[in-house]
Amino acid sequence: MPRRTAAGPRHAAGGRRGLTSRPWWPWAKRGLTLAFFAFVTYLLVTQARTVEWTEVTASVKKLPAASLWAAAALAAASYALYSCFDLLGRHSTGHPLGPRTVMGVNFVSYAFNLNLGSLVGGVAFRYRLYARLGLDNEVITRVLSISMLTNWLGYLLLAGTVFLLWPLAPPPDWKLDGRALQVLGGVLLAAAVAYVALCAFSPQRSWTLRGHRLDLPSGRFALLQLAMSSANWLLMATLVFVLLQQRIDFPTVLGVLLVAAIAGVITHVPAGLGVLEAVFVALLSHELPKHELLGALLAYRALYYLGPLAVATLAYLAMELKARRLAAPARG
Repeated sequence: MPRRTAAGPRHAAGGRRGLTSRPWWPWAKRGLTLAFFAFVTYLLVTQARTVEWTEVTASVKKLPAASLWAAAALAAASYALYSCFDLLGRHSTGHPLGPRTVMGVNFVSYAFNLNLGSLVGGVAFRYRLYARLGLDNEVITRVLSISMLTNWLGYLLLAGTVFLLWPLAPPPDWKLDGRALQVLGGVLLAAAVAYVALCAFSPQRSWTLRGHRLDLPSGRFALLQLAMSSANWLLMATLVFVLLQQRIDFPTVLGVLLVAAIAGVITHVPAGLGVLEAVFVALLSHELPKHELLGALLAYRALYYLGPLAVATLAYLAMELKARRLAAPARG
């Protein structure tokens, strides 16, 4: 099958030494990560001391069945949509795996990625499963890169829009200037627009960044990436919005979810365990009681993290058994 223009990276020789190549950079990165982790830990401990956990349990039990079913449907829709991200990589690389197989690998990887972290989940499972299905490392890397880029493009677009037009209102005792968040929103939105413009109008279709060659996709491809990713983030936010009984306006829920997502990435905590809750409680406890927030978030974790993980575990075992059966005749 012919190889199409790819949106993923390829290795290129040479390249200028950047900030991350400095000898002090690893220490600076660790220091910043530890500082942020310490801040989140402080929020967790501070908030946990003031929570009545019996009330949290009662809040979970009080969630209407209709809301739980709607949230489950939204979770299923989000996973189905995210499972299509690797189809973009299939289109770009022209590899021979069928759509159902690709979506299955993507689903399993996403569920493990959310619960175990990117390196253990999303990256490791994709490499193992795709390699067992016959793809080489270069193709897998390009598929993975396109999927990750797609995910964060939607984040840039939505975070930029929300922070710029509906900046989060911090608790009254927080002395923060909302204008800084609006500036950040403008920067994020500009980055998303710049990517689409670059893909659509740049006469140069290949770029080298930190020793990697990037082949630009078409403008239509970039718009499809933005649409798919944005829709997925919106489905996730709608899920939380439904579990919160629509008692907080949707742009605020979306903004807090986006802040929590990046906080989880920075701290490297698997499943963002505790980080998601700390961010929501810190930013929204002045609008809803803490036990109601935590009750909704526990239901969110069950529906969006643990339930899909159970299904993905069974799917992964089935894939491994199938791969072994296919490999047995070859060894014989």
